[in-house]
Amino acid sequence: MGFLVLAFFGISLLVVPSPLVVADPDDQACLSNLRQSLQDPTGKLAHWTKENLAAPCRGVISDLEGVTCNNDRIYKLSLVGFSLRGSLSPFLSNCSNLQTLDLSYNQISGPIPAELQSLVNLAVLNLSANSLTGPIPPQLALCTYLNIIDLHRNQLTGPIPQQLGYLVRLSAFDVSDNHLSGPIPPLLANRSGNLPRFNSSSFAGNKDLYGYPLPPMRSKSLSVIAIVGIGLGSGLLSLVISFTAVCVWLRVTEQGMAAEEGKVGQLMPDY
Repeated sequence: MGFLVLAFFGISLLVVPSPLVVADPDDQACLSNLRQSLQDPTGKLAHWTKENLAAPCRGVISDLEGVTCNNDRIYKLSLVGFSLRGSLSPFLSNCSNLQTLDLSYNQISGPIPAELQSLVNLAVLNLSANSLTGPIPPQLALCTYLNIIDLHRNQLTGPIPQQLGYLVRLSAFDVSDNHLSGPIPPLLANRSGNLPRFNSSSFAGNKDLYGYPLPPMRSKSLSVIAIVGIGLGSGLLSLVISFTAVCVWLRVTEQGMAAEEGKVGQLMPDY
């Protein structure tokens, strides 16, 4: 009898359905919209299917390439060098538990969404080596846990937001090789205390960006042609002045000699 009870209990355990995985709707919206905004010519996102996007995380497991999960939430998204095109979806802000966003070395264009301000847990933002345009959103300063901002080798324009200087956890900052302009914010250039300081390599390659720690802007020098022209002009002018002076001197001398000859003629007796 006891054997039958144990057997029945064992069979019942086998037939009890496992609990359904309940995906976070914000993470679903985040990745689904990102997939729609990106083009994948090399097929690196082949597993980003509708079925897998419906349940992006199962504990710490994800079937999606580049997605890392923790406690059923996405906390890292790394799609480095996937040759992706398209734009950044503002729905990235729905991945509210995200701590690392690394989409570097792709061909993504368009602006950096200001909606990224909602990623309050974000520590690493790497969008370098893409074709992003427009300004750097000052709203990124609301991501107070940011430790790394890497935006180098894009086509970003406008000034560096002053607000980024208030990110006290910032230990790496790189906006080199863009089209940024204006002064470098003092709170980024002259950091005090134990805050890491950023050297000129963080800002280099922006023609209209100026201020410490970049070297002073050189004044525009005269071109070689202009210098040669000025030299030739000065030389010719000096030659004309000298020639004129000689002519005047000869004329004056000639007149003086004629006057002296007249005086001598008057003093000579007539024979």
